Amino acid sequence: MMISTTSSNREKNRTKIKLWAAAAWIVLWQAASMWIGQEILLVSPAAVILRLFELVQTAEFWQSAGASFLRIFCGFLAGTAGGVLAASGAARFPRLGEFLEPFVQTIKAVPVASFIILVLIWIPSENLSVVIALLMVFPVIYTNVKNGITSLDDQLREMAELFRIPVRLRVRYLYAPQILPFFRAGCSLALGLCWKSGVAAEVIGLPDHTIGEHLYQAKIYLNTADLFAWTLVIVAISVAFEKGFLFLVDAGMRRMQTMR
Repeated sequence: MMISTTSSNREKNRTKIKLWAAAAWIVLWQAASMWIGQEILLVSPAAVILRLFELVQTAEFWQSAGASFLRIFCGFLAGTAGGVLAASGAARFPRLGEFLEPFVQTIKAVPVASFIILVLIWIPSENLSVVIALLMVFPVIYTNVKNGITSLDDQLREMAELFRIPVRLRVRYLYAPQILPFFRAGCSLALGLCWKSGVAAEVIGLPDHTIGEHLYQAKIYLNTADLFAWTLVIVAISVAFEKGFLFLVDAGMRRMQTMR
């Protein structure tokens, strides 16, 4: 009981430090805004919150946020599914891994802006953020899942083959518990990348009724309050999506542990 209480207190202390740090940065932001004295250069936190409150009361806000979320979410799911399938195939067939390696390394090396401009030549701007999010997610998931598969104990594999354990049971009790931590680490990184790249694609492609379109308009009309407000929306949606998805992955990992 003493250990549990101590752990709880430590967790609360970490939370308080985070809140204190956030509050300190907000105060510094406000001070810098007052010192500059030009809202167009650096808007105050109060003005951003007020503008955000005004935006959330409009139908355009929810339509734009929903459209961006749906496109980037679809890109993330497609990239995740493709990465898992490709990693499974590459681990099973080494030649396939050798074939995919130049493609994966190219995606990692090429700047996101180059991909956005290149893909925009081939597909409509409405689907640009989907493809870009997919491209950013795929190599991260592929690499992590492949590393997870190759790290499996060869003796356990041989035992499973020797006793002719069904593939369904191998996946459930042998592969999944070992690979899920690698998959989770990949998702944690890929979730942030897909949102950054997806919104960047919207800013360049300018599909109608999206967050990227509003960011571009805020830049054109020098509306700093809108720029900061929509940026906060991106951060909030990204963090909420990441926490929710990782919660599901963690729940799956705990279930795997209890089944073993």
